[in-house]
Amino acid sequence: MPTPHYPPAAVRRALRKLGADIRDARRRRRLPMAVVAQRAFTSRSTLQRIEAGDTSVSIGIYAGVLQGLGLLEGLSQIADIGNDPVGQALASAALPKRAHLKRTIHTSRE
Repeated sequence: MPTPHYPPAAVRRALRKLGADIRDARRRRRLPMAVVAQRAFTSRSTLQRIEAGDTSVSIGIYAGVLQGLGLLEGLSQIADIGNDPVGQALASAALPKRAHLKRTIHTSRE
C-alpha cells in the first residue's frame, strides 16, 4: 500500500496561490466554472479543488485548466533555464576551460 503523500508547507502554499490565481483569472474573464471545467475536460468539482490548491489533483489537470484560460504558455516557462539562475551557474561551471579540436589522422592510399 502506498504511503500518503503530504507535501511540504512551501508546496501547499504555492498550490494555494496558483489556485487563487486561476480563480481570479477565471473571474476576470467572467467565465463560469462549468465553462472552464468543460474546456479543461474535467468536472466542476475538480476545478473547485484546483482553485482551492488541492495537492492531490494531477499537474495534467492543472495544465488543462490553464489551457482553458489561455494561460498555458506560463507553465512552459516555469523550469526554463532562463528562469533558473542556479542551473545557469552550474552549467557555466561545467564548461571546459579550453576548447580543443580533435586531430584527424589522414591515411594516404597508393
